Amino acid sequence: MADPLLFNPRTYDPAQFDPETRRLLRATVDWFEDRGKRRLIEDYRSRVWLADFLAFAAKEGLFATFLTPASAAGDKDQRWDTARIAALNEIFGFYGLDYWYAWQVTILGLGPVWQSDNTAARTRAAELLAGGEVFAFGLSEKTHGADIYSTDMLLTPDGNGGFTATGSKYYIGNGNAAGLVSVFGRRTDIEGPDGYVFFAADSRHSAYHVVKNVVDSSKYVSEFRLEDYPVGPDDVLHTGRAAFDAALNTVNVGKFNLCTASIGICEHAMYEAVTHAHNRILYGRPVTAFPHVRRELADAYVRLVGMKLFSDRAVDYFRSASPDDRRYLLFNPMTKMKVTTEGEKVIDLMWDVIAAKGFEKDTYFAQAAVEIRGLPKLEGTVHVNLALILKFMRNHLLNPAEFAPVPTRLDAADDTFLFEQGPARGLGSVRFHDWRPAYDAYAGVPNVARFREQADALCEFVATAAPDEEQSRDLDLLLAVGQLFALVVHGQLILEQARLTDLDEDVLDELFSVLVRDFSTFAVELHGKDSATVDQQRWALGAVRRPVVDEARSGRVWQRVEALSGAYEMAP
Repeated sequence: MADPLLFNPRTYDPAQFDPETRRLLRATVDWFEDRGKRRLIEDYRSRVWLADFLAFAAKEGLFATFLTPASAAGDKDQRWDTARIAALNEIFGFYGLDYWYAWQVTILGLGPVWQSDNTAARTRAAELLAGGEVFAFGLSEKTHGADIYSTDMLLTPDGNGGFTATGSKYYIGNGNAAGLVSVFGRRTDIEGPDGYVFFAADSRHSAYHVVKNVVDSSKYVSEFRLEDYPVGPDDVLHTGRAAFDAALNTVNVGKFNLCTASIGICEHAMYEAVTHAHNRILYGRPVTAFPHVRRELADAYVRLVGMKLFSDRAVDYFRSASPDDRRYLLFNPMTKMKVTTEGEKVIDLMWDVIAAKGFEKDTYFAQAAVEIRGLPKLEGTVHVNLALILKFMRNHLLNPAEFAPVPTRLDAADDTFLFEQGPARGLGSVRFHDWRPAYDAYAGVPNVARFREQADALCEFVATAAPDEEQSRDLDLLLAVGQLFALVVHGQLILEQARLTDLDEDVLDELFSVLVRDFSTFAVELHGKDSATVDQQRWALGAVRRPVVDEARSGRVWQRVEALSGAYEMAP
């Protein structure tokens, strides 16, 4: 029997969605399954461009259906629906990050367009999507990275109301083939932020030059250069501060996709790892008979379940966001930073079990072990996202506000606010609902109660021993504090989703035993920081807790993990 908490192509039926969404998701799974594992791995290793995949997507209208907002739609099934976008992310991650990446950077490329009032550009984008084209997001540069204050893409007025653009961009996915590239630059005749411009370019234009693919992969992560590229009024998407906001708001939309891709990678790898370990005999016993192996695989399983619960609940906050409810701005870097780094831990735990098998060229796992590393490093590093998360800590922990309950959002609605986010500032003023009721609802679960003690201790830390002005310049210390706060937020949304889905309390208890250990680990790390005060050191050691041990509970969770052996294997 398939585990209902994990994606399994053998039993997958996304019945929660409308008929056309169900058809497209299932058709995508079937396309990969029909190709088989050997072809999947060969394409990954030979680094071929994804022409056949993109031909499939074009034939089915996959990208057009999922990525055209209702305001630009050509048929009733087209909308921007974060719930079904997340489902497709998971499928792409399950089969290979190269496929997900072509889709992800298309999402980024569309962000400035769908935020724009330029009707001609929006119409052109919708037509290109309908024709099966991909898109690209021309923000990063080789010298400046994603420091958009310092762009060297220069637009010179041409005297006829337009510009010529000259400059290069770096790390630009789909830059080799995009029908439309959203490019960020600045005017040569206006200083400061009023000079910013987002404009649309075509990779097939003679003034657009692809320099190279900067990675050794099927992902085409391009360097491209524009030489006197003509930019007319119909190409201009945003000017001035609105261009700056469009860049950051696009990353808000795109960043969210990394969590569900990470989940898909881990799910496929877990089927392989458990099946291998359970059927391998060592010293006359199955590898899974050893206690340390069971612990590592069980930890990997509950961490993966936690990733899914958090991400599913975060979808609801994204879809329910508004100018008066910007809680998504915390949950977004959480999905990017916390969920993706949990994915790395999941892979590492399984790799410790399967050892050399994880290097073999005929496994998906060897691919997963490489690809899982990329996700925490895309759309901002872990450090950047942790620093962002910290901006919300005091309000979230100590200053809750009243909000109407956010329901599960699987309805077939268009998420219009994602392209109407407005100015990208004021993060410190964002308010949140009280995090405590989510924990109170599971006060009878031993390790939830134990973790709640640590969460309450963190509130005491923020109120009485928070970093002072000098320490606030010590990012090394702040990042350790950020990890502690991230765990509380992670646990909160996990518990909210657990309540909505009636999660097995054995799984929840086992998951929180892991989170208790994690909190203790980060508290000890904080204790050892160079600038930690005596009071902070004392607090850190006082926050260390031992999880509540229950062998019977752990045994029942292990049975769920053991049942994954043979539950799915991709056809040759």
